[in-house]
Amino acid sequence: MYATERQQQIISTARADGRVEVKDLAETLDVTPETVRRDLTVLERRGLLRRVHGGAIPVERLGIEPAVADREGRMAGQKERIAKAALDEVPEGGSIILDAGTTTVRLAELLPTERELTVVTHALPVAMVLATRPNITLHLLGGTVRGRTLAAVGAWAERCMADVYADVAFLGTNGLTVERGLTTPDLAEAGVKRALVGAAQRSIVLADHTKVGRADFAQVAPLAAIDTVISDSDLDAELADEIEAAGPTVVRA
Repeated sequence: MYATERQQQIISTARADGRVEVKDLAETLDVTPETVRRDLTVLERRGLLRRVHGGAIPVERLGIEPAVADREGRMAGQKERIAKAALDEVPEGGSIILDAGTTTVRLAELLPTERELTVVTHALPVAMVLATRPNITLHLLGGTVRGRTLAAVGAWAERCMADVYADVAFLGTNGLTVERGLTTPDLAEAGVKRALVGAAQRSIVLADHTKVGRADFAQVAPLAAIDTVISDSDLDAELADEIEAAGPTVVRA
């Protein structure tokens, strides 16, 4: 059995049973525990499994959407590199949309102070970073604020986006797969994100490698609707190729 076939069987078993054990996999696949551990490491880097003691859990079974405060310190180095790479996509002047998310907040912090930019956001943390910047014209969308993401959602926010057509939208996502595109756990959040995509000439997704290969409850948009995906260098090269085949350009920062 080739490594890719073995890893696919591991994923299928994990999703069916909710968990896999190194010992059981080694016996079933007739390989050493060290080989199984290497496979689990590869699958975790691809964002498909989360390693736990003695085995792994599929990301779909983790169940809880982390709050902003819980996400701020995770993958900090990767998010920093992604945000810096995203600066290359910021226009010299014009308008951008910044979605909710810890990586988009970091991008907001890095925005040049010498460029005149119009920024639209539904995220309170983004607005707090940019509200006092003299070179930024800030538009904050209204709506019901989700405590978990500190972002405005609902029909009010979506209606506001109908009046907007920005140069670039920078999006966060909880999950990204070739089959399901961008996904997030909350339907209301997905609705606003979908409106952000529709309100920009170009849409750029900022997602560290742990988000890739994960599919959440609510679909935002197919990959064909996205122009660029910026991830980190830990993103598996084969996965990057699969994403590019579906439409977007992939940048590994």
